[in-house]
Amino acid sequence: MILGVEGHKMVHGCILHLEIRDDKIWIHRDGTEDGIARELLAEGVPKDKIVLGFYTPEKRKITDFAVC
Repeated sequence: MILGVEGHKMVHGCILHLEIRDDKIWIHRDGTEDGIARELLAEGVPKDKIVLGFYTPEKRKITDFAVC
């Protein structure tokens, strides 16, 4: 989570949002520097088990990851 103050404005947000659904890891939000998908791949999670949920289904079709 991002929580704090920037100037006179309160800042609150989500850096990373993952969901496990139907035996796949859905990445809804990834504000990390290197990308959580890269970390998951390095830990042995196959690409067909990772869904880039921040893309539309049409855009997911052109990636190497799961479409769902």
